[in-house]
Amino acid sequence: MLQHILQFGFPALGLACAVGGYLSKPRRSSLWTAAIAGILAGVAAHYESFWTMVTLVLIMLWAAITAMKVIDFAWRFKAGMVVTVFLFAVLSFWPTAWTMSGGKVPCPQYIRDNVSFRLVAGLDLRGGLRLVYTVDVAEAIRDKRDRFYDEMRGMLATSFGFHEGDKLPSREALAKLVDKVEMIKPKNDASVIVLKFKDPADASKIDEAFNRRFQYDMQMIKDPSGTEFTYKIKTDIESHIRERAVTQAKETINRRVDELGLREASVVVRDEDIIIEVPGEDEKAFQEIRDIISRTARLEFKILDDDTDYIGSLKSKISDDQLPEGVSLDNMESAPVGKGKTNPIHYATVTKKQGETMQEARGRLKAFLEKHEVPNDRELGYGVIYDTDPDTYRQTEKGWRTYFLYSRADITGDQIRDAAAMPDQDSSLGGWHVTLTFTDSGGDRFEEITGANVKRRFAIILDEKVESAPVIQTRIAGGHAQITMGASDPQTQLEDSRKLELVLRSGALPAPIMPSNEQRIGPSLGRDSIDQGVKAALVGSILVLGFMFMYYSRAGLIANLAVVANLFLQLAVLASFGASMTLPGIAGLALTIGMSVDANVLINERIREEQRAGKSPRAAVEAGYEKAFSAIIDGNLTTLISALILAQYGTGAIKGFAITLMVGLVSNLFTAVFFTRVVFDFLVRFRKIKTLRMG
Repeated sequence: MLQHILQFGFPALGLACAVGGYLSKPRRSSLWTAAIAGILAGVAAHYESFWTMVTLVLIMLWAAITAMKVIDFAWRFKAGMVVTVFLFAVLSFWPTAWTMSGGKVPCPQYIRDNVSFRLVAGLDLRGGLRLVYTVDVAEAIRDKRDRFYDEMRGMLATSFGFHEGDKLPSREALAKLVDKVEMIKPKNDASVIVLKFKDPADASKIDEAFNRRFQYDMQMIKDPSGTEFTYKIKTDIESHIRERAVTQAKETINRRVDELGLREASVVVRDEDIIIEVPGEDEKAFQEIRDIISRTARLEFKILDDDTDYIGSLKSKISDDQLPEGVSLDNMESAPVGKGKTNPIHYATVTKKQGETMQEARGRLKAFLEKHEVPNDRELGYGVIYDTDPDTYRQTEKGWRTYFLYSRADITGDQIRDAAAMPDQDSSLGGWHVTLTFTDSGGDRFEEITGANVKRRFAIILDEKVESAPVIQTRIAGGHAQITMGASDPQTQLEDSRKLELVLRSGALPAPIMPSNEQRIGPSLGRDSIDQGVKAALVGSILVLGFMFMYYSRAGLIANLAVVANLFLQLAVLASFGASMTLPGIAGLALTIGMSVDANVLINERIREEQRAGKSPRAAVEAGYEKAFSAIIDGNLTTLISALILAQYGTGAIKGFAITLMVGLVSNLFTAVFFTRVVFDFLVRFRKIKTLRMG
């Protein structure tokens, strides 16, 4: 009903303005501007574009004010700006006032539904959750080392004539390279690569061009034998990788927090720790935050090496009594190896014990298998195995199984452009999956890999867990793929797919993060301290406003109106940012009240001086504002610079204080210089008062 009224009411007002403009030539431009804005506001209301509608309505109102026959156009233009700014502020702060008053301040449901942002109490005022995560920077260094490793392999394969062009070398080329040089990535040192040439004559491949490519990032140590070269990432490059990993992790977590709609949360960095503070008391929301933030979202696509029965070779060496509880090497499957051929291979499994978590079960299997050497450029992947209820078809996690993979990732998460949770069209159970859209380079690479590995399995690995290992049936063009959800329960699939969509869209963490501390805290300052702080700010403000009225009389009343308007604008702007109000923020509000009064004191004293010099009220107002303006700008600018420095380098409460102060300074300039000038001009130019009482 309301939508109906708006979509026809605004165009009706617009048509009335159009008729008025046609009949009144001097006001035609203003009224026709209002008419166009009103008609477009009706269109926006029809399409339920709330903020577009609001903006157009305010433009219509502004234009209508400029069409009035009051003073002159310049004054009407400024008065229209003041009115529209304050109406916009009222609309922005209205739902916050309703929330903070517990519903005592009435606010229509339509406004609450369309104005989503709120000003909320911060962690020091209402308590909440503090999470501390440590970034595994060693893993970030290992990733960088692995990229250098792949690049070295490509350059050496080209030098030996096994590979041509800029694309990654094929597995056949890398297999030939193994006969020439052994490349080692030590497990105990994440920054080292060792090259061992089998023929001393081939050591000449490490030429000037090869070293020039890596000399900035790595230092090279040549063995006296002349056939072994050790490359180690330089210390300063390691430090840079550490810093960048922590910075990128913070940015990624910030994006995830924003995607969750938790803009009042604080994310700060301390050394290699990332500290997340979330105000509130909702334990369910806190658990969702933990799940989303801690997911690395490292997505990789790797081809399986089904030609090699690695687990079968282990089975021949290990007796059953050497196996940990629940671990089996007897499982077999017929794996596709291309051209319609299959190869019978073994895979290891572990069954979760009573009272054991899935991660603990996987850890047992992984610890056992890591005791045995994996062939070069291969690795073991782990995927979940399920038990299926024959009646409900619901799946429950049973344990883990292994996949034997090529260690090089053919596609990685940074080649993903977008991710979206989608329902399964072919499933009668209402399942869900996540559709991936690759970048242009990622789509080309995906098409190339699938074309070269038809009838082979391609593992999709998320956070070191094999989500699925489908068989490539044909070359896949178009730059799209999908990840299926593990459980057959539709609601679980929906929740998992949306979480996965969120973390993939916000980007993968550059390195894993580990929880190192967690605290549920109440209001850190205590209720008495909070109440005393708020009372101090209120009493101080009231005393200042009272002094201004007593000292400057009517001019003091105008100054007080400007101060209250300044305070209201600050709250509205902070609410529109979705900011959280802390006690230092309240101190920032109190400080800007003082600065707002200071600006008005400068203006009033200048006007006083001009009146003493014998000027008329109108001339005194014009001269007073002109002479006070430079001093007001200087005072606000120097404070703004200090606030910018605090916001840049401060954290937590200090940063909140600085942001509140910056918002207050900007609104102070608007109210002290713009708003009060409109009021004074109304008195001396419209009312044409003979005496301007300045106390």
